[in-house]
Amino acid sequence: MQDNQDVELLARQLEAHPDFRVIRRLPIKDAYHAPEGKALLKGIILDTETTGLDLKSDRVIELAMILFEYDPDSGRAYRILEVFGELENPGTPIPPRSSAVHGITDEMVQGKVFDDQEVARVASDVAIVIAHNARFDRPMIEKRYPLFENLPWACSFQEVAWKDEGFVSGGLESLSLQSGFFYDAHRAEMDCRALLELLQRTGEDNAPFLKRLIRRSGEKDIRFWPLESPFESKDIQKARGYRWDSDRRAWNSAVAQADLPQEVAWLRDNVYEKRPFSLELEKTDAFNRFSARRGETEQVLY
Repeated sequence: MQDNQDVELLARQLEAHPDFRVIRRLPIKDAYHAPEGKALLKGIILDTETTGLDLKSDRVIELAMILFEYDPDSGRAYRILEVFGELENPGTPIPPRSSAVHGITDEMVQGKVFDDQEVARVASDVAIVIAHNARFDRPMIEKRYPLFENLPWACSFQEVAWKDEGFVSGGLESLSLQSGFFYDAHRAEMDCRALLELLQRTGEDNAPFLKRLIRRSGEKDIRFWPLESPFESKDIQKARGYRWDSDRRAWNSAVAQADLPQEVAWLRDNVYEKRPFSLELEKTDAFNRFSARRGETEQVLY
């Protein structure tokens, strides 16, 4: 067996060779930068493991939160203040297909309950909650802890244009491997640590990816549903990036408030052939974006 110095020397030699890439294990850090006397905010990286993917019937069985401090201007993270990670018995057997993904079994959660007071304490006084799939994690954790309804959220999967930055995929494991590190995936705490590491990497603008999520959390959008759009327009709506909403039986998309007139003009010319039409409009921001709760809505005739 070689000692760590020998292994590191071999790794550096391989890294220097054009035919090799070295993938390193994610280090466990307690800080990213030393304090500089700046006024810092607190953020949470959050991840859940669940009994399944049904937002209505499945339950959270593992919750991890990494509480960290950051500079909202630069996007730099500083100290990791706390790490919370606990299991909870969902009250029903964990399906084998779910255990096969995250490795959590009925025996592991036997007698386990989240510490509600600790969850509330860690989540107090934070300026942003970040999850890599907030469209799933947010509704799941809000169902268990309504206190998260009052916090601004960001989604590192949807709100960072990873492919534009040269990444093959937006999946957390794929992003990590392409960034040169690996970790024990699909357990909540390590997923959180991997995500914070990724968000401290820099993009083409030479700023940490975290800065984009901070900026995005301050933006307001309009989500809209073109009502009674012609069936034959489905392909062009899909090509423009609209998504099908099976509950409302309508396509939908979201734009910044300032861009809505431009989208209305596109719909008038390409979908409704200059006929009058109605849109259902929903105001969204970081406090309801990705939540199962809806923002303020109205129906407008154009």
